[in-house]
Amino acid sequence: MATYLNNRRISVWHLIAGILMAALGVYMWFNPAITLMALALYLGVVFIVVGAGYLAASYSYQSGWYMLVGLLDLFVGIIFVANLGVTVVSLPIIFALWCLAVGVIQVSTAFQFRNEGVPYGWTMTAGLVGILFSFAILAYPMLGNITLIALMGAYVVLYGIIEIVEYSSQKRLIFSRIE
Repeated sequence: MATYLNNRRISVWHLIAGILMAALGVYMWFNPAITLMALALYLGVVFIVVGAGYLAASYSYQSGWYMLVGLLDLFVGIIFVANLGVTVVSLPIIFALWCLAVGVIQVSTAFQFRNEGVPYGWTMTAGLVGILFSFAILAYPMLGNITLIALMGAYVVLYGIIEIVEYSSQKRLIFSRIE
């Protein structure tokens, strides 16, 4: 019986998390400036961490391309974190330029992989998609912001719904075991 009660307490947290996440997702849709500010901060921190990882990997693999991507990621991350207000306004353009640079580097790396006999298809595909994505954002920067906000809000709402559904399924499982 104690196990069922512990499971029940855990499932209540799924319900609470689900409600909070769904509400946060809706809040994000109706507060785009705050959402973009949070995204700028989050992306800045992520770019800094990923850049440091690429720099560390560049020494292990002796790769100048990894070092270049690492330095680029660090640079973009520092810009995002140091200038949040400016970043919000220019987020689509900065992000598009980053996608373009990384896409070109990935395409170059794919050619290097091909010359060395290493599978290169996924690297080439990722690079070309990044380049195409960057041109789409540069062509319609405001659409880029709207898309980012809509997708972020939708993800958080869906995450909340999944948590609520998980609560409901655990609740049914608990009560079916008790009976």
